[in-house]
Amino acid sequence: MRITWFAWLAKHFGEYGYSEGLWRAAIGTGAVLVTAALLWLALHRNRPAAVAAAGLTCALGIGWLAFH
Repeated sequence: MRITWFAWLAKHFGEYGYSEGLWRAAIGTGAVLVTAALLWLALHRNRPAAVAAAGLTCALGIGWLAFH
């Protein structure tokens, strides 16, 4: 599922910024949160790495959506 998710994200990389409207912004934010959750689950055995990866993903993903 993770590979499929990242493939979908790569395919639709530029389509879900906040400047695209409320519905697309909600989908983009949801995609960022799901990606952060997948990273958390992938790294759950090393809690500091999981927290850092998920937090960085959220910050960079939502920041990218805001300026896209």
